[in-house]
Amino acid sequence: MSANTTQFKHVSYLWDDAKAAELAGDEVGLLIYRSNLLGADLRLTNYGGGNTSCKVIGKDPLTGKEVEVMWIKGSGGDIGTLKKSGLAALYVDRLRSLKNVYRGIEFEDEMVELFNHSIFDLNSKAPSIDTPLHGFLPFKHIDHLHPDAAIAIAAAKHGKQITHDLFDGAIGWVDWQRPGFDLGLQLKECLDTNPGIRGIMLGSHGLFTWGDTAYESYINTLEVIEKCAEYLEQNYGKKGPVFGGAKIQSINGTERKKQAVALAPVLRGFCSSKTKMIGHFTDDPRVLEYINSNDLERLAPMGTSCPDHFLRTKISPLVLSLKPDEDITDIILLKEKLTPAFEDYRKMYGDYYNTCKHANSPAIRDANPVVILYPGVGMFTFAKDKQTARVAAEFYINAINVMKGAEAISEYTSLPRQEAFDIEYWLLEEAKLQRMPKPKALSGRIALITGSAGGIGKAIAKKLVEEGAVVVLNDMNAERLEGAGEEFKKKFGKDAYTTALLDVTSSGQIQEAMATAILAFGGVDLVVNNAGLSISKSIADHTEKDWDLLYNVLVKGQFLVTQAAVAVMKKQDIGGDIINIVSKNALVSGPNNAGYGSAKAAQLHLSRLNAAELGADKIRVNVINPDAVISDSNIWAGGWAEGRAKAYGITVEELPAYYAKRTLLNEVILPEDIANACFALTGGLLNKSTGNVINVDGGVAAGFVR
Repeated sequence: MSANTTQFKHVSYLWDDAKAAELAGDEVGLLIYRSNLLGADLRLTNYGGGNTSCKVIGKDPLTGKEVEVMWIKGSGGDIGTLKKSGLAALYVDRLRSLKNVYRGIEFEDEMVELFNHSIFDLNSKAPSIDTPLHGFLPFKHIDHLHPDAAIAIAAAKHGKQITHDLFDGAIGWVDWQRPGFDLGLQLKECLDTNPGIRGIMLGSHGLFTWGDTAYESYINTLEVIEKCAEYLEQNYGKKGPVFGGAKIQSINGTERKKQAVALAPVLRGFCSSKTKMIGHFTDDPRVLEYINSNDLERLAPMGTSCPDHFLRTKISPLVLSLKPDEDITDIILLKEKLTPAFEDYRKMYGDYYNTCKHANSPAIRDANPVVILYPGVGMFTFAKDKQTARVAAEFYINAINVMKGAEAISEYTSLPRQEAFDIEYWLLEEAKLQRMPKPKALSGRIALITGSAGGIGKAIAKKLVEEGAVVVLNDMNAERLEGAGEEFKKKFGKDAYTTALLDVTSSGQIQEAMATAILAFGGVDLVVNNAGLSISKSIADHTEKDWDLLYNVLVKGQFLVTQAAVAVMKKQDIGGDIINIVSKNALVSGPNNAGYGSAKAAQLHLSRLNAAELGADKIRVNVINPDAVISDSNIWAGGWAEGRAKAYGITVEELPAYYAKRTLLNEVILPEDIANACFALTGGLLNKSTGNVINVDGGVAAGFVR
């Protein structure tokens, strides 16, 4: 490492000389390396925020002449995970020559299409709106970031003067303007007017810094942000208590989680009035300091300043008027209290849209809040998927940091409503949204599959995630569960799942698993009762212990999990799905099967009873009857395979072929077949079906329902 590690307190110095040396001479490689380091520290920029670039000399593939090429993060990327495939590469001279056809600020949007005439690398990512901001500056390496410490100054009422005084004129200032071609020209003008500056502060927006090498740019960026952060730290408390001091006190951590578990499904229901949403909860100390403060009532309606923050968090949060320790167990009373708050928020958002819209504005979007603040408890965020909800929370914490800093040194200022609207409903942003892949069939759905660390359960969980759902993996076996979690993290990422240790015969563990689902995702609306075991013995050999175990796991377990899930679903009031994995043995009589077969029959009829009762709540209950799913299944452990082989007069090795041959389709049944059936029931085409049985057994005539 270089010798600069000790000079930074408020940012992370991550540069490794040895790694950088391996990239010597590869300026694009160094750009990616620098970008990843900057993106690894959320104090420097937020997920998906900011741009980095470098300018290099390359050979024009058509003329063979050397030309200057700018490599820059493409549209929609994240510098923390940036790869070369995420970069756009443009001819610098062509990009700058677009000045000749620029018709003025009212024609900003048409310039984005013209960027394509400057593309150097045909594999380029689409250039972002920030491209000209880098292109008109002459420096080899440039960083444009959204660090909280810098934006706190940029969003302060006296930010321009503070910037000048703090850096002795070495950092320029450009007033707030929506990113685009004209802002790029203004950056160039600022530099021409102030030669020798080391960076430029964008009012309410962020920071530009640069250097002749990747390392010089990296160090310059860290030093400027460090100085901003140090200045804020020195001023905290000088004007009085942070955020005007505490108005209320938080309840303790355990009680905060308890309140969040009780409330989140209800909030999710309100926020899902248009589209099913996934939630995120945090009681981060920075959040609590803000939401418990005297200044919350003044600051929250102002909204955020940085466009990146605003696009993720909406115009302003919804602040709940509930007391931290309020009894919220009466759901009817709770909904009566919350309904006016959500109606007022939706009206506020509608008025904002109607007041600010233009003739060509896109249609109004979902009017529900993204950020919901519960003083004394924490912050909830709701979005189309877990990652977006989690990142929205991170962005609002960034906004809290900005407000805290700006208030400490001056007064916080947010974007004017019209400017905010013009960002949120920008036609270029709308076009970007339209280009995004359409939601998958199970987007916005939260699934809990019992016994999902292996076999049929894991196959179902994988299928549901692949189709857009988030899942709660669970199992009795902690080691097996940990392995499944690692597998899902590697394949789907950390936001696709959570885990919970669960014995379906334990009411306490079931409640804990539901709480895990709620804290991770906001609720649950798709439950698959899959956990099971099997015992194959003659009536003479069957013990009372065998009988109790079968009925406890299969029947009581299905009942308890369903009961707990229905309580959550009713809080959400957006319907739900319960799928019970039963068996053809619920209908087919055979030898050595008294306990297992009768328990399966009880599961089947319990499903019918639940379907009849829960239809009014739009909760659908359906059954899948598999048979002979041997692959990776716990059901074949404990002597079951030997018992069935003995009953049929064959060897264990002959079982798969035996089961296949006795089916009408002569097929071996796999866990994936059961998973596909679960998706068939929940993917949207059978939304008006409940109380049904789907056989996935290759065709066993004796198992036909009718």
